[in-house]
Amino acid sequence: MKQYINTIALFEGLQSAQIKKISEIAITKKARKNELLFSSGEKAEGFYGITTGKVKVYRSSPSGKEQIIHIFGPGHVFGEVPVFQGGSYPANAMAMESSELFYFGRNDFRRIIEEDPDLAMNMLAVLSKRLRLLVNQVAALSLSEVPGRLAAYLLLLKSSQQQDELQLELPKGQIAAYLGTIQETLSRVLKKMSEQGIISVNGRTITIIDEETLKNIANGNEQL
Repeated sequence: MKQYINTIALFEGLQSAQIKKISEIAITKKARKNELLFSSGEKAEGFYGITTGKVKVYRSSPSGKEQIIHIFGPGHVFGEVPVFQGGSYPANAMAMESSELFYFGRNDFRRIIEEDPDLAMNMLAVLSKRLRLLVNQVAALSLSEVPGRLAAYLLLLKSSQQQDELQLELPKGQIAAYLGTIQETLSRVLKKMSEQGIISVNGRTITIIDEETLKNIANGNEQL
């Protein structure tokens, strides 16, 4: 189990003895595709780390409209903030595909970080990075036109997947909703970016060709 615990970003750089303590409280779980892991308003008793698969965290409106907050893949943790704040989960989490997870109970994990401040510092670093990503996401959605939002989204995928050839994690209709637009508009912007040689599109695979221009569009320094 320890070799898999090491793959979770929250625990990077920890010593072997610390990893051993964490592995002793970790519970392995498997989730089927579309299995709900927790619901908004449910009491937060623990958080998850992903070893394989993908999980989406999302909110649902009273009318049933879904707003995806983030998609997490191997090495990421989710559901950790309310665990340490107390209270309930603010959103839903669902496996997008068959996934293998670690579950960390709130009381057990709090005991470990109280005994070991280095682990608490690692968690602060991860949460700070998460906060920066969310701030950038809010700015992109509220201040940018659709090309800027899409450019920021593609750069976020590049950061997550760590390569220029990106696999879209959602159907285009859901990506459009995530970006606050409609699928027809998203398709037009993708086509225009492709025609201008910024990206290439092949089904659900998008390859970034001109990252500098993509960054300029995301930052509002260049129009599409």
